[in-house]
Amino acid sequence: MTSAKSARRPHHWRRDVIELAALFTAVAVADAIANLIGHQPDGPYLLVASAVALTATAAFHTWWARRHSHAPPPAPATDTAAPAADDSDAPATSDAPGETVLWRMRTTVRDVPGSLAALCTVLARHRIDILTLQTHPLARGTVDEFLLRVPASLPARELSRAVAAAGGGSTWTERADAHDLVDAPTRVLGLATRTALDAAELPLALRQLLGRCTIRSLPAVPVTGRATGETAPVEGVLEETVMRLRDPSGGVITVERPHLPFTPTEFARARALVELDARLGPRVPRGEQVLTLPEGNAITVRRADRADLEAAVAMHGRCSEQTLRRRYHGPVRDADRYLGHLLSPRFGRTLAVQTASGRMVALGHLLWDGDETEVALLVEDGWQRRGIGSELLARLVALAGEAGCENVYAVTQASNTGMVAAMRALSLPLDYQIEEGTLVITARLAATPARPLPQLPPHEQAER
Repeated sequence: MTSAKSARRPHHWRRDVIELAALFTAVAVADAIANLIGHQPDGPYLLVASAVALTATAAFHTWWARRHSHAPPPAPATDTAAPAADDSDAPATSDAPGETVLWRMRTTVRDVPGSLAALCTVLARHRIDILTLQTHPLARGTVDEFLLRVPASLPARELSRAVAAAGGGSTWTERADAHDLVDAPTRVLGLATRTALDAAELPLALRQLLGRCTIRSLPAVPVTGRATGETAPVEGVLEETVMRLRDPSGGVITVERPHLPFTPTEFARARALVELDARLGPRVPRGEQVLTLPEGNAITVRRADRADLEAAVAMHGRCSEQTLRRRYHGPVRDADRYLGHLLSPRFGRTLAVQTASGRMVALGHLLWDGDETEVALLVEDGWQRRGIGSELLARLVALAGEAGCENVYAVTQASNTGMVAAMRALSLPLDYQIEEGTLVITARLAATPARPLPQLPPHEQAER
């Protein structure tokens, strides 16, 4: 490198004089030699031979300098460097772009400088692109959670072996999709918004926040009237693969994920969602839609909650014993005790049907049952066979699809042809299981989308 001082050195006139003198001297010497040789008999031939010899010498010197130069080789056409000599166990990859898939990966590394860099280096050798990264500090070590774009030709087992060689332990991988491309703060804010708008969204928000897990809500006093003994402190309890949170409406929310332990960061996020739900109190979106039945009667469909308990009990009193038995599959005298549980937004969503006079004539329930979702209908005897059950069922299945449920099932009796017909009207793949007269019909929502809700003319539809 040239220093600033030498770069500013002044140009002296004596240097120009010396260079001119050397040039004139060289011309004079060349002229003398040319005159001396040119007047000889073979002078012209000697001059031509000298010129050829000089040209050949210059060409040989250029070739020799290029062949034995110590300069570094020119950069390759691509920006991909060749693997090091000691990386013989790395898989051979080509520079041509290929098909890729999204993977979620979680691994535990030592909490020392350079551990994450070593892991990222291994991923780069396998042409894996890191899209997002979250860190979950532990008492010993750190859990790193990645969203990766992986070559489709790379199996998950080879990826796990490479991560283990880089120092990762307890590695877990799962296929991801485009929905996972949302960053963690945005996803958490979206789930908090859903929870704030509807109390029934809390179990679904927890499931989307924590991934594939089982969530159960246990009431403080179950329908049997006997306490279960399940309690949780206000701050909650974290036990490896199980967390217990106090339900704001009473009871306990239990979250289980046997395949992957929860981290303190995940526990803090789940507890924050539950605390938000507790501060906002009971809430259900107050919207209703007026429909006209084929015979001309107008009915109203709306969300229901525990404020409708009295109207629901009155509807039970107008239903026949056979209708109640088909719905609850047990002693009719216990039917009223289920209503407090069914109308709670914590355990699912309930739709109610009212007549123009305000009398409740039907209830439809969408119940969260761990990993599964149940649908149940009850229509007052005098309003059956009018399409109310099919309308309620279609709306409940649409709600299940919005909540991300893959399947819904209905438990009824084999002789309940009305419920069977309503399930078949969904135009979804159905599975049937019959055990001792009890029929379980499961509709697979992931296979085929449910039919859209009917669009009514403006004079038949009202939104409040």
